[in-house]
Amino acid sequence: MKKLVKKWKLTSLLLFLILIFGLVLRLYNLTILPVFADEAIYIRWSQIMSAEPTLRFLPLSDGKQPLFMWILMFVVKRISDPLFAGRMLSVLSGLGTMIGLFLLTFYLFKSKKAALVSTLAWAISPFSLFFDRMALVDSLLTMFSVWTIFLGIISTETLRFDMAILAGFSLGFAYLTKSPALFFAMLLPVMWIFVKNKNQIIKTILLSLTTFLISQAMYNILRLGPNFQMVALRNQDYVFPISHFWTNPKDPLISHIGQIRDWINRLGPGTLLILAPAGFILNFKKHKKVVIFLAVWFLFPILVQSEFAKVFTARYILFTIAPLIILAASFFNRDFKNNFIKLLTMVCVYFVLESLVIDWKILASPQIVPFPESERSGYLEEWTAGTGIKEVADYIRTQVADLPAGRQVIIGTEGFFGTLPDGLQMYVEKVPRVVVKGVGVTISDVHPSLIDSKKAGNKTYLVVNSTRFKGDPLKLGLNLIAQYPKAVRIDGSRESLLFFEVTDKSITSLEKI
Repeated sequence: MKKLVKKWKLTSLLLFLILIFGLVLRLYNLTILPVFADEAIYIRWSQIMSAEPTLRFLPLSDGKQPLFMWILMFVVKRISDPLFAGRMLSVLSGLGTMIGLFLLTFYLFKSKKAALVSTLAWAISPFSLFFDRMALVDSLLTMFSVWTIFLGIISTETLRFDMAILAGFSLGFAYLTKSPALFFAMLLPVMWIFVKNKNQIIKTILLSLTTFLISQAMYNILRLGPNFQMVALRNQDYVFPISHFWTNPKDPLISHIGQIRDWINRLGPGTLLILAPAGFILNFKKHKKVVIFLAVWFLFPILVQSEFAKVFTARYILFTIAPLIILAASFFNRDFKNNFIKLLTMVCVYFVLESLVIDWKILASPQIVPFPESERSGYLEEWTAGTGIKEVADYIRTQVADLPAGRQVIIGTEGFFGTLPDGLQMYVEKVPRVVVKGVGVTISDVHPSLIDSKKAGNKTYLVVNSTRFKGDPLKLGLNLIAQYPKAVRIDGSRESLLFFEVTDKSITSLEKI
């Protein structure tokens, strides 16, 4: 026992420090980025599910698996800031991924150094850091992907039934998180490459089948809720049919591969695309099965999504970054003897320095992060970015304090689902006598329900993005309380969130019409 403690003492200390460092990076300024559209939806669903037990399968109404929201609904009611609560769940998922990467890398290469490097790489990679700080399901899915691989390989190599069961639970949780878990099930047979005795292949297949059946039993829990069929229907909105491959295989395959290269170059950062192939080559002779396995787990989902995805964003490939990072870390499985190895060591140092520079931008000033344009527009520039929503909610709280008896605060918003009104609803969920309702996508006049609210003596407001507001505030009787500019677009233009109070003039303006 003493020998074991001595053998692992330094490694355990370094792992602990890396985990703490990764955790600090993920927690610092956690809510500096405004709420994103999907975050607002997931958090609002969690609040509703927490308040109303009969709606525990609410995400199925939009074809989304509910595990993330099931966990979050127990957290969100205990933390005052709902955005922090949602993002905290992803932070913990990122921590689970780091631990899984350490164990998986060590198991595959029997190298403490490579295991520590893979954990550090995930801790500091801007790609993983950014999404481990967002209240999105992808970080949780990535954690389950790593643990499914780890437990599945152990089951295959040792023929242990208990490991197959645990792998089934991990795969089942992945299925309950997001549909791309299908890739993990499809890639289970790739693990058979690790079979030590070909005479045991039947038993290995049975163990993999056990893993798969357990995952399917867990997934079919969703049949207990209404709208289970919506998962398959909504998946069709995001992917092309199989026949697409025979009719037009190059589109969008080529453009999507270009996007992926751009995403990893900017946020990986790009040195991963040097280190991973180097790790593959350097370890091919000694660890041929391992590096081929990792390459397949990275490339197969990438190529399939590139070919069939109608909608494609960087977070959709987050779970593929894990095997890429292990390949890159496997470079440290070799001794540094020749000039080529020394050169790659310098590339590793550059990876760390480049990552930390981008990390600091993510933590301190997201507007200057080198996001690809498609990502920047969604998180910072367009209607999907919730800039100003928390400030509006804070203002609304001050208005409730002196509200006369029998009166309410009514807030009309652009949209009916998404950043608005969900983003505002999640912040004022616990504020009494506040009602938030969507009144239209393009706003050119004051909605009749807001006029009626003003006539009834309620404090009445309108929140809308500037590009979707087509009216004249003076003619409509709207008083601009504040506007919250978003990040500047590449063409120099700028979206703003407009916060209006509906005044008595709006009543007379409607009567004139």
